[in-house]
Amino acid sequence: MARLHSKKKGKSGRKRPKSTESPEWTPLSKEEVEKVVREFASKGVPPSHIGLILRDEYGVPNLRGVLGTSLSAFLRKEGLEQQIPEDLLNLIRRAVRMRDHLKKYKKDIHNKVKLTHVESKIHRLVKYYTRTGRLPAGWKYEREKAHLLVK
Repeated sequence: MARLHSKKKGKSGRKRPKSTESPEWTPLSKEEVEKVVREFASKGVPPSHIGLILRDEYGVPNLRGVLGTSLSAFLRKEGLEQQIPEDLLNLIRRAVRMRDHLKKYKKDIHNKVKLTHVESKIHRLVKYYTRTGRLPAGWKYEREKAHLLVK
């Protein structure tokens, strides 16, 4: 898949395991994994970090194989899903950092252009998430209020 705001082709990415079941050498059972996921999600840990923690510290290679569903579907079912999706929140954080940089360095033209790219990605994601129902229908990204969302 091509990159959105560059002329690169973007071929990098990881290869998923061919098997959809959990391997027999997985140290935790399904109930133990669910308990750990609930614990981290209630503390406010984002889903991507939950997967990394389970992989690195607990030795669970593939959460989908253990849980039977994806992590986001499991969190949605349990009612522990974040209000704003993680990828959108990360883009908003990036835009806030870029705005703070531009307040200090007003002539940074490269950063001004990249800020417009990031904000267009935010608007595209907001459209998608409102269409799919992950965000409320009237939700809008506002530059001035973005600081409040991040903190």
